[in-house]
Amino acid sequence: MVVHNAKIYTMDPIGNTFEAIAIKDGKILELGAERQILNRYKADTIIDAGTMPVYPGFIDAHCHFYGYGKSLQHVNLVGTESFEQVLKRTQIHAENYGGDWVQGRGWDQNDWEIQEYPTNQELDSLFPDRPVLLRRVDGHAAIANSLALSLSSITATTLVEGGEVLLIDGQPSGVLIDNAVDLVTDVIPGINTDMRTLALMEAQENCFAVGLTTCDDAGLDVEDVDLIRALQESGDLKMRLYVMLSDDSVNFNHFLSSGPIKTERLNVCSFKFYADGSLGSRGACLLSPYADMIHPLQTGFLLSDEGHFRQKAQEIYDAGFQMNTHCIGDSANRLMLNIYGEVLGGANDRRWRIEHAQVVHKADISRFSEYSIIPSIQPTHATSDMYWAEQRLGRNRVRRAYAYQELKNQLGMVALGTDFPVEGISPINTFYAAVVRKDHADYPEGGYQVENALSREDALKGMTIWAALSNFEENEKGSLEEGKMADFVILDRDLLKVSDDQILETRVLVTTLAGEVVHSVR
Repeated sequence: MVVHNAKIYTMDPIGNTFEAIAIKDGKILELGAERQILNRYKADTIIDAGTMPVYPGFIDAHCHFYGYGKSLQHVNLVGTESFEQVLKRTQIHAENYGGDWVQGRGWDQNDWEIQEYPTNQELDSLFPDRPVLLRRVDGHAAIANSLALSLSSITATTLVEGGEVLLIDGQPSGVLIDNAVDLVTDVIPGINTDMRTLALMEAQENCFAVGLTTCDDAGLDVEDVDLIRALQESGDLKMRLYVMLSDDSVNFNHFLSSGPIKTERLNVCSFKFYADGSLGSRGACLLSPYADMIHPLQTGFLLSDEGHFRQKAQEIYDAGFQMNTHCIGDSANRLMLNIYGEVLGGANDRRWRIEHAQVVHKADISRFSEYSIIPSIQPTHATSDMYWAEQRLGRNRVRRAYAYQELKNQLGMVALGTDFPVEGISPINTFYAAVVRKDHADYPEGGYQVENALSREDALKGMTIWAALSNFEENEKGSLEEGKMADFVILDRDLLKVSDDQILETRVLVTTLAGEVVHSVR
């Protein structure tokens, strides 16, 4: 393949740009001037980019690729403006799709006029004989009908470490927080191989369409990895995947003895932990109480005890794996930064990551540089949470939240992702939120806490070379350089130059993986 008549942003250390690129066997042969490349090479496929910009294929450094694919088979509750809308969508979905269980995801009580958790009374009325579980948008809370609670043996006396069963008048309301949700998901029958395969293939198609060529899937199991590897080896699943293994005894027993997996399309070298829950569901673990809770001791909670994190950190270190931990609250971030520091001991190249790093106390921010800990952040979380984050944290503490520029300054890099399906899958949205710090309606005027906005170049690096570096893959992808994988995208406008109000209108014209066009609208 030859691509010419382009402006190719290599994202290499010097920041070179070129007009044309030659590709063979999925790798980059040469980059250069227009005539230089066209005169030197003959190609089966020649793409005239029409002077459009070319970037390295986008990498989502934190998402749920397989989970997103499965969610496409459930009712989509994103954007619902009331619990009544949730019920209506769920009812329509249930009437059109079979199966014993009704599942959905995407509601957010913070978007409703009455910003309170619902109860399952109306769910029970609509679904007396069919179990229902509807997850909140972040997955850290859910509402279940009474049949689902009964099948899960959940009662008013059920206690869950790292979770909560909410009660009203002494009885379960149907709302479950963090680990309590697992009591229900554990009894839901698994889907068959055909449906699992369909989930992966649909996720791949949609992700290629938005320019993603690598996805970091934050939390899979042995059987998921086996299916992914089989589909990649057959050539059906082309997407490159960096897999974080879930905090599970089966995964530990298998991978700590067998070691990491590394192929051109699959990288399994890390474990994903959850220190706490989400800010939206008040499960994030804070150093001082939530500003909007009446109870003075309400600070959220850890999802596992400190001893578990310490033990696993040492085991993972000894086995040569990365440790990547979900940390939202300042207490959770402090705990895991301390534990990482105890194990890592100082500057290193183990590339352990804090996922989200959403609220970090000013006394702890330097720990990222001190112990070479990579902040893996999701810019759209800031613009999704900004409407109510101050209610949760208070005016002073919220200034320590979503501090992406300050985090970038610690190691000179950040890895950027979306956390989809918590957020949308488009990396263009990631870029916009990182740089402009506004929602899609141009709110707020001037941007949200813009002192922590990223520059355009840094945002692009966070979606390409820095994301690759966080995966130990910077020598094979993340920039367009000779010998690297020919993963790139052609866009219809230049992200580094287009006006702020034009960014969200950007379209992906072509997505190429290993020199193969996997998406095109040309």
